Amino acid sequence: MCDAQPALGPALRRPPSKPVASVPQRFRCTISQMVMLETIVQVDPEILGGTPVFRGTRVPVKNLLDYLAAGDTLDRFLDDFPTVKREQAVAALELARDLLTAGAHPAR
Repeated sequence: MCDAQPALGPALRRPPSKPVASVPQRFRCTISQMVMLETIVQVDPEILGGTPVFRGTRVPVKNLLDYLAAGDTLDRFLDDFPTVKREQAVAALELARDLLTAGAHPAR
């Protein structure tokens, strides 16, 4: 996960000047990834106790991952959660891919 905690409010973020030594460089976010994350995911203690949700909804991002892990399609997820836009779901998946593969070495 990003060491800057971009989905948290400004008062809860760590100062950007102090990198977290325990987070390997390959897992640190770029500025564009942090901006993208803030536009897709919202973490608010008043919404589902701070569970990360798709911005503007009460739908946990984990639900999308659970649906896909269970073999359901993106269309099925979107049908069951109509407040989530396709663009949000696709962007969340692309961001997850980018974060998980950042620093990965290409196959030889």
